[in-house]
Amino acid sequence: MFGAWGNTDHDDSIRIIHRALDAGINFIDTADVYSQGESEIIVGKALSSLDRSTVVLATKVHGKMGSDPNAQGNSRRWIIAECEHSLRRLGTDYLDLYQIHRPDESVDIDETLGALSDLVHAGKIRNFGSSTFPAEQIVEAQWVAERHGRERFRTEQPPYSILVRGIERNVLPIAQTYGMGVIPWSPLAGGWLSGKFGEGKKNVSRRSAMMPARYDLGVPANQRKLEIVTQLAALADEAGVSLIELSLAFVLEHPAISAAIIGPRTMEQLESQLSAPTIRLETSVLDRIDELVPPGTNVNPEDAGWSPLVLTRAHRRRRHHQ
Repeated sequence: MFGAWGNTDHDDSIRIIHRALDAGINFIDTADVYSQGESEIIVGKALSSLDRSTVVLATKVHGKMGSDPNAQGNSRRWIIAECEHSLRRLGTDYLDLYQIHRPDESVDIDETLGALSDLVHAGKIRNFGSSTFPAEQIVEAQWVAERHGRERFRTEQPPYSILVRGIERNVLPIAQTYGMGVIPWSPLAGGWLSGKFGEGKKNVSRRSAMMPARYDLGVPANQRKLEIVTQLAALADEAGVSLIELSLAFVLEHPAISAAIIGPRTMEQLESQLSAPTIRLETSVLDRIDELVPPGTNVNPEDAGWSPLVLTRAHRRRRHHQ
């Protein structure tokens, strides 16, 4: 949320980062594609006056950067080149965690792991991970790493919130099996659990215009999300916490979760989330959440974050049709 996609004031964004660090947060996650590199630049400015060794710094590669058709994806060529670009924008000589932002079905996973392993051996990155990978691809990557002598994915960054629980079915158990850290994105479900949605509240966020399938209330699944959010707000009141605290505490409750990635755009938003790690939800509250959104389910399938080409491209599942 720093840069053109959110807070365009660099100085204010830096103050937010410094406040988070002062509050005890020590992990900062960004990506090259966020505001086309501007977010990395802001994070780099924020860290320039600090002891770099005290911060766990992560970024990602995969998304399209500019007009060059080769400036994207999970190929060796792009990963090696874009790592250097991210290091320059962040003003550092190493990354604690470098993540593959999404799967790339056009590239053999061994090529990706080979490039990442070489970056580890060169001292450019300390560890690497995946983001929004399905369970079967996480397992495949682990097997390939073992068989080919590669370094392996150490973390997975999936979407996870009260409204988006699909990863409980297989991704989280697989991560636990392989000892992977899990750092979920969007624990507030893209703003749905921030308190902005509810009776008499109109969604006018930037995301609603960009992703109507996930926000348009004309979509039945989104209408269902609104109904659940209204009930969750009442549940939070009964539990004596805010909806934000309820939502973040729920994510942190799962034993597979290492940390929940928050995305404040303003200082006020940051302050509203800092108390979450101190919240412990009663079993009765967690049971009620399970009733509203059954474990292992996504209220809206569009919130899964990634779909394989065999589902999104008709020609991949039709033998005689282009």
